[in-house]
Amino acid sequence: MEQLVEQRCVPCRGGEPPLTEAEIAALHPQVPAWQVVVREGIPRLERTFRFRNFAEALRFTLQVGELAEAEGHHPVLLTAWGKVTVTWWTHKIRGLHRNDFIMAAKTDALYARFTAPGFGTAA
Repeated sequence: MEQLVEQRCVPCRGGEPPLTEAEIAALHPQVPAWQVVVREGIPRLERTFRFRNFAEALRFTLQVGELAEAEGHHPVLLTAWGKVTVTWWTHKIRGLHRNDFIMAAKTDALYARFTAPGFGTAA
């Protein structure tokens, strides 16, 4: 089976059902650091990433934004001193879609590169 990080988002036009609890449980092991949170009755994937300072957090935020634009799927980003909270869900279906898990995996990969030795960023 192809890993989530290797997949591309597919356009979601609404009318599709959100993922079931069983489908979420099957995908979640590929993004174990992400929490499934429910806000306003809508399940979402959320993770807070840590950085040494605000400048690094801001650089990561911008890179997540570029990734989101490239895939056509956009998160909520909260940037603060030393941390960035990323929240993925699919607005059109008011729930989680496979795209959200794909983007969580891609965000994890971006963070791994961002924090790699020699990259000169977060510790």
